[in-house]
Amino acid sequence: MSRAKTHVNKNDIVRVVTGNHRGAEGKVLQVIRGKNQVLIEGVRMIKKHTRKSQEHPNGSIVQKEGPVHISNVKRVEAAKKEDAKPKTKAKAK
Repeated sequence: MSRAKTHVNKNDIVRVVTGNHRGAEGKVLQVIRGKNQVLIEGVRMIKKHTRKSQEHPNGSIVQKEGPVHISNVKRVEAAKKEDAKPKTKAKAK
């Protein structure tokens, strides 16, 4: 059984190109290959109501990342990283 190949991997920096979260950037936390979805850090935050537990005696509302379809994201190129590097100036004579 072969795995489907994806254009993004865990820890890649991606940008959302379509949908409600268009323009958002973040690091890929998880790739869900079976559903063709990715979890992106800080994008599509959803609220989940939790039951009472020892950690949360009164219950709580937890915010976590929701999945985004893999076709709606693209990997940010390394050129962006190169722009952040300081450029050396040539000496003028």
